[in-house]
This record gives sequence, C-alpha cells and structure tokens, in this order.
Amino acid sequence: MKVKILALAAFALAFAACSPKGGWTEAERDIISADVPLPVLTIFDREENIFLRTPCSELSAEEIRSEHYGTLCKALLGTVTDPSQDGVGIAGPQVGLGRRIVAVQRFDKEGEPFEVYPNIRIVAVRGEMEAGPEGCLSVPGWRGDVLRYRDVDIRYTSTATLRDTLERVQGFSAVIFQHECDHLDGVLYIDKTIPGTLRAR
Repeated sequence: MKVKILALAAFALAFAACSPKGGWTEAERDIISADVPLPVLTIFDREENIFLRTPCSELSAEEIRSEHYGTLCKALLGTVTDPSQDGVGIAGPQVGLGRRIVAVQRFDKEGEPFEVYPNIRIVAVRGEMEAGPEGCLSVPGWRGDVLRYRDVDIRYTSTATLRDTLERVQGFSAVIFQHECDHLDGVLYIDKTIPGTLRAR
C-alpha cells in the first residue's frame, strides 16, 4: 500500500501543473480517498525522502471548495490521531501530497482540538528562540533538540471565506506550526537539530 501511495505521490507531483482547471489530479484523488490511516512517508526510504524534500504547491479556491478537500481533512486528522501514529501534527507531503496543508493540535485552545490549515505560512516571529525536543512521524524512532520561536503569526486560507487569515499563535502550538510549515518547504527537523542532541528514542 505504501509503495502504491508513493507512486501516486510522484505522479501527482509531476503532473499537478497539467490539470487544465487547476483541480485535483487523479493521483491526488486516489491518495485522498485511500483507507485511513494513510501510510506516512519516512526518510529511511530513498524515494520517500526525495519526496519529503520537495517544496509544496498551494491549493486553489476550487480545490478547497471541493468534496475532495473535506475527504483530505478527514484523512489527515484520522492519520495523525491514529494510535499507530499518535502525533501532534502532520503535513501534506508526509502522506504523499505535495500541497501546502497541515493538521495541527492546538494546545493553546480549549479542548486542545486538531485543526486543518490550507496554504499556511509563518509570516512573523517574535522573541528569542528556545531549544526544545522534537520528533517526527517521518523520522520514527528518533528525537532531537531544535531552536524555535514561541510566538509567531500564521497566515492561511479560511475555508469559510476563501480569504487569507492572519492569526497569532504562542507556546507549544507555535512550535508545532513551525515544524509542520518546514515540511511544506522540504525541510525536516533533523536539518535544524542542535548538534549532538539527535538520539534514538
């Protein structure tokens, strides 16, 4: 199943620009509609690592309005919260989609809900960077310390208005957003790990 997802991911990435209306490609629709939890790509497979290192493209308004977007949100949430993963965030490329979309657990909100953010970017940071331990579903079995800001502004497309929305995020949730947004730019936390802190769990 994982090999099939990766093959579809490569196809989706290669031909995303070929869709005449800018909609979901057939390969992307196949990934989105696969059984949950979706397979998570890891750095330990050469082809998966290459895909994880590829910057993502944004979603169009048409794509966000589509039923496939709703299916994708459920798939991301179902994958990151599945006991086999038990993560606090996941990004599109981790499941084979080269799109700017993440699901993040909001520890700064009541009930600590998971929420999905299309076209997300970190647009401002404040204060000093602080070191903290991080892991990643795409780097299973390892952990390392990374310097992150605890106060950031995120910008994403509101699914209600399809307009850019700006939000300030603080604390551990800000760290998660930085980690997941790095994924969308082809960057992994191990690229930023403080030397000497990467260790097996």
